[in-house]
Order: sequence, then structure tokens, then C-alpha cells
Amino acid sequence: MRYAAFIKPGDPLGFIAPSFGCSIEPYKSCMDNALIYWKRSGYDTVTGPNAYAGKGIGISNTPEECAKEFTDFYLSSDNAALLSVGGGELMCGILPFIDFDKIRSTDPKWFMGYSDNTNLTYILTTICDVASIYGPCAQSFGMEPVHEYLLDAKALLEGKKLSFNGYDKFEKESLKSPDDPLAPLNATEPRKITLFDGEKITEDKIRFEGRLIGGCLDCLVTLTGTKFDKTLDFIAKYKEDKTVWFIESCELNPFEIRRALWQMRNAGWFENCAGVLIGRAGGECDFDGYDHITAYIDGLKDLAVPLILDMDLGHVAPQIPVISGAVGKIYAKGQEMDITYSLK
Repeated sequence: MRYAAFIKPGDPLGFIAPSFGCSIEPYKSCMDNALIYWKRSGYDTVTGPNAYAGKGIGISNTPEECAKEFTDFYLSSDNAALLSVGGGELMCGILPFIDFDKIRSTDPKWFMGYSDNTNLTYILTTICDVASIYGPCAQSFGMEPVHEYLLDAKALLEGKKLSFNGYDKFEKESLKSPDDPLAPLNATEPRKITLFDGEKITEDKIRFEGRLIGGCLDCLVTLTGTKFDKTLDFIAKYKEDKTVWFIESCELNPFEIRRALWQMRNAGWFENCAGVLIGRAGGECDFDGYDHITAYIDGLKDLAVPLILDMDLGHVAPQIPVISGAVGKIYAKGQEMDITYSLK
């Protein structure tokens, strides 16, 4: 696995939109303020041509232009790391226009984003053998005050923190709006993780480790079986480490989650799996009396591996930043949890 150098004050950071561009409120003002935040933190900022664009449908520009922006910025020596400005809907469309051979042959660079950015965080790891960060998009750094989870993502990019415990409360309803674009995180709900030891729900200690891969389930299932699916090659390459999956969903209801897991399992994606980290569901959590917790357990219990459900991951903030491609050591007991990354 190839790891980029951590960033440091004085470095230029690239802000790009391989998916959604910050062309409308509240995202535009939040992005403006995020750039101010990074400048105050000592970094130079370089915005890509699509960062504020809204020329596409579900994406900032045409797939060709978004692919060009990503490739140009990744290959450029004018930025030390790349932060995606937002999520979106159709980033998968840019993949045929990216020369991954060039990406693979150049020095690695951190790319951070989540949701639709799975199309790059996952592909960079599984095709290019480059670690990436499944973490907050750039415009989130515009909130005031900046929440602890954003400080954690920044500390990870800087190499100052490689172990994370999660957060006490999460946001059920956002306060951010076009009239209040810089609203702080409205974390009101106590965190409640669920532990499954491979056989049953438990409060007892769980430990497992392996090489991390995953992202947004909505995107992962779209990639399954395509020419961009090199998952089995990745699993075989790192078979001595085993894999730990991290998964969360944006819009899937429980039955859609079950179907997605079925497809991934039958494609062989969960072979040699040591455990699964599952974020809070962003979609409809209860469908005809069947909830997302039960859907994940029913879909994965035959693996007989530990599951940590409703952890701080993904669309329902706050989120722990995850290094896709790193080896993760995971510990949990009751409502306590710790994940530590090893860059090997």
C-alpha cells in the first residue's frame, strides 16, 4: 500500500469537485468560509475550475471535465493533497475518463471525501494501491464553530492523530440552510452503537483487525462487477492481513441494503473478511417494521465475523475519518470504541 506524505502548514491544498460543485446555497457560503478556515490554519488554497460549478446534473460539470480536473490536480506538483468539495450523485460517470495508469505511476497524494466520493476513495485503493481518506468534504469545514470531527480529520491529514474513539452525540436534524449556511453541527442525540460478535448482539469486548476498504453502499453496489471492480485482486493481494469493511448508506432502505449486501457477497467481496464497521443509516431506517440494524445483521451474519453498527461513519455526522487501505485495529465494548490505523 502506498501512502502520501502528511500535509503541513505552508502546503497548498487542492479543492476540487469530481461530483457536486458548491454552486448553490448553503454550500457556496460554507465553501467560502472553509477556504478561510484552511488559510487561517496556515495552508495555501487552490480551487479547481469545477469547485463552484453547477453545469451538470448530479455533478459539477460533464464527466469528462470532472475527470480532467481530478487528473490534472492529482498529477500536479502545485498541491499537496486533494479535498473534494462535496458529494453528489453521478461521480461514477467520470471513471472511464481517468487514466488510472498515470495515477498509479505518480507519487501518491491524499484524497479526502465521502458519499459519492467513494467512486474515487475506493478505486484509488483497490486499483492504484493508494491509501485515501473516507472523511468529510471540504465545505463542511465552513461551519462555525468547527466540530471536533473536522478537527480530527485535519489532524489525520497532518499525521498528528491515528487513533479515534468517536463522539458522544450525533446530528438528527441539521440547522444548516440558505439563510444560515455556517450553522454548527446540531449534535443532540446520544451515540448508540450495536455490537454483534458473529453470533449475537452483545455488550462484551470485541477485537479485530484487517486492511480497510469500503465506503458508501449506494456507490459500492454500483461498482460491483464492472471493469472498475478489482476487489478480488485486492483481497488476494492482502490475504495475510484479511480485510475489514467499512460501510454506510445514504438513501437505501433496509430491503435495498439487503439486496446490496447479497450482490456484494455473491461477487466474492466479503471473502477473507475479519469484521465490518457500519455507519448510521442516512436513508429510511425502518421499512414495514424491518430496520437497518436487522438488515445488516441478517445480510452478514453468515460470515460469522464481528459487526459494529451505527458507529460514527458516513452521512449522519459526526464521522470518524477512515484511511482506506490502511490496517485498522478495532476494539469495542458496550458503548466504547477505538480504531487505530497502521500505515503498512
